[in-house]
Amino acid sequence: MKARLNVQSSYDEVAADYAEKFKDEMDYKPFDCDCLARLVREVGSLGPICDLGCGPGQIARYLHRQGVDTVGVDLSPRMIEEAQKLNPDIPFHQGDMLSLTDADNSWGGIAAFYCIIHIPHERVVDALSEMKRVLKPGGVLLITFHIGTRIEHVDEWWEKPINLDFNFYRPAEMETWLKEAGFELEETIIREPNPQVEVETKRAYLFSRKPR
Repeated sequence: MKARLNVQSSYDEVAADYAEKFKDEMDYKPFDCDCLARLVREVGSLGPICDLGCGPGQIARYLHRQGVDTVGVDLSPRMIEEAQKLNPDIPFHQGDMLSLTDADNSWGGIAAFYCIIHIPHERVVDALSEMKRVLKPGGVLLITFHIGTRIEHVDEWWEKPINLDFNFYRPAEMETWLKEAGFELEETIIREPNPQVEVETKRAYLFSRKPR
């Protein structure tokens, strides 16, 4: 519980700065947009797509512009405020991916872009199981993360005090965790770093599906 409060309070602290920095980042990430377009195609008319760990809502905005019924969820109430200001036509609400308030079988898809990185390894299956619970049968999860084995701790961001651990994962272990949570794996895609627009790390994009 304390760790989740640290994540929430840290993002509350930097919400305005974070929103200013990342609100338009999808304009510079064509690979990410291609993956989201695939998510939209695979979900089809099954149901809304959730931008989980939405931050200022840049993923939700991209999905909304594709004509998708979209919702955004984030642990930080301040980040939700920023997302709602920037995207008044999209519904956002506060929520914890370890214990979502959303009903079973709510969404057709989930775009979980780097939100899993604040979940320690021993709780990842819990988070994935919660994602599966709120997906409709046949629903699609697209989850992304930094590839590696380390944990990076950050205690200052934009000259503001925070307390965040950034967890890196190996694709093979995430595939194992997804299977443990009951997902059917579809594809794992590895992307090389793009240091001109992001932190220089290798990235993984995993598509999986809740069984029908």
